[in-house]
Amino acid sequence: MEKAETVGKGGRPDRDGEVTLDACIMDAEGNCGSVVYLQNIAHPINVARKVMEETPHVMLAGKGAEQFAYEMGFKKDNLLTPQSKAEWETWKITSQYKPIINIENHDTIGMLAIDKNGDLSGACTTSGMAYKMAGRVGDSPIIGAGLFVDNEIGAATATGVGEEVVKSVGSFLIVELMRQGFSPQKACEEAVGRIVKKNPEYANFQVGFIALNKAGETGAFCIQPGFSYSYYDHFGQENRPATSYI
Repeated sequence: MEKAETVGKGGRPDRDGEVTLDACIMDAEGNCGSVVYLQNIAHPINVARKVMEETPHVMLAGKGAEQFAYEMGFKKDNLLTPQSKAEWETWKITSQYKPIINIENHDTIGMLAIDKNGDLSGACTTSGMAYKMAGRVGDSPIIGAGLFVDNEIGAATATGVGEEVVKSVGSFLIVELMRQGFSPQKACEEAVGRIVKKNPEYANFQVGFIALNKAGETGAFCIQPGFSYSYYDHFGQENRPATSYI
C-alpha cells in the first residue's frame, strides 16, 4: 500500500473563505463514489464511500452531497480553523493567485492498496487549490483523472495542479500504459512527460503521480523535486522520495 501526501478541517479555503472538499474512492469490482464541492463535513472520503455503497450514483455535488452526508449520519463541522482563516486574511491583502509549489497546490491525499488476494483499491481526497475561485473543482474527485483502479492491471492517483491532470486524464493513462506493458515507474514518467510537453509553463507548477500494479510493484514521478510518498507493507512504513522531471 502506498500513500501520496492535508485535507479536511484546516484545509485552505477558496478566495471567499469557504473550505470546499472533493474526494473519490474506487474498489476492485470497479465500483466508485465521489463527492464534489462538499462543505461542512470533515471527512469527504467517507461520504464518497457511502455514495458508492448506498446510492445508484457515482458523484454527488454541493448541497446535495452535504444533505446526503447528514442523512448518512455525518455531523456538521466548521472546517475553517483559526490558522487557516488568518492565512486567508493575509492572502486577501494582495489576492495574488500563485500557489506555492509543493505547498498550496499539493493539499491532496491519494492512497492505493493491494490486499493479500492481490485485489486493488484506491482513494483520493483534497481541499483543492488554495484560494481557488468559488466552485472550482480539480482532478481529485474525477474517476480517471485523480484516481483510477483496474483490478486486472493496476491503479494510479495524482496530486498537484488538478487542471493539468484532468486535461491528460492522468491516472487512467497510467493504468492503460501499464496494460501495454509499462512498469508503474515508466508509466508515471510518461504521464508527466505528456503534461510537460503540452504546457511550456511546466516549471511553474507541480504534478505528481504514484502507481501500483497487480504484482505489487510501485512507481512515482513528478515535475518538480520535493514530492515523496509513504510505502506501507507488513514490515512497516518507509518514506520514498519520487524522482522528478526537473
